[in-house]
Amino acid sequence: WREDSEGTNGIGTCLADQRPLTIHRDQHFFSRNTLMSCTTAPVFDHEGNLAAALDVSSCRSDLTEGFVQLISVAVGDAARRIEAENFRMVCSNARILLAPVAERSAGALIAVDADDLVIGATRSARLALGITSEGLAKGLLAADILGDPARAREDLDDAERSVLQRAMARTGGNVSAAAQSLGISRATLHRKLARFSIRRPH
Repeated sequence: WREDSEGTNGIGTCLADQRPLTIHRDQHFFSRNTLMSCTTAPVFDHEGNLAAALDVSSCRSDLTEGFVQLISVAVGDAARRIEAENFRMVCSNARILLAPVAERSAGALIAVDADDLVIGATRSARLALGITSEGLAKGLLAADILGDPARAREDLDDAERSVLQRAMARTGGNVSAAAQSLGISRATLHRKLARFSIRRPH
């Protein structure tokens, strides 16, 4: 489906332009493809690089513009969900935060380490917040990326509280086991539990 060999088509043109699109029937370059309507969205990896294209094609001749629009929304949403799930898997040891961008459903996620440094960002977050691979390599403070320092601190605190609560729940309130799973000492965990007023589950 490469555009340079198949001409205009859903998958090839989407990969070439790196944007969601619909190629409807006779918009295809080759006549053998003109029975299809193809709605396609690009999928980007955890570093914001193009990884794949998600396509829904139909040979129905009665597709309305409204139905094609619904398909387009569904395909775009599915592509963002795939990106988000892949990002969470790759950055499984980090806290994943939703970046403060205008379009909250755009999959703009950032990964933050234990030192509150941003160590990863989805393509949506990179574009919205101006994050580059070079900037990540140098070290970016989450507070700087999130904008409002007070709000950033709240977001980070909420994320840390959730991590602690999950660790305690998974270990049935066993502080030693929870500390080991988090890679911190018992004393550090006790301090964090006290700070966030987290009680052991009964």
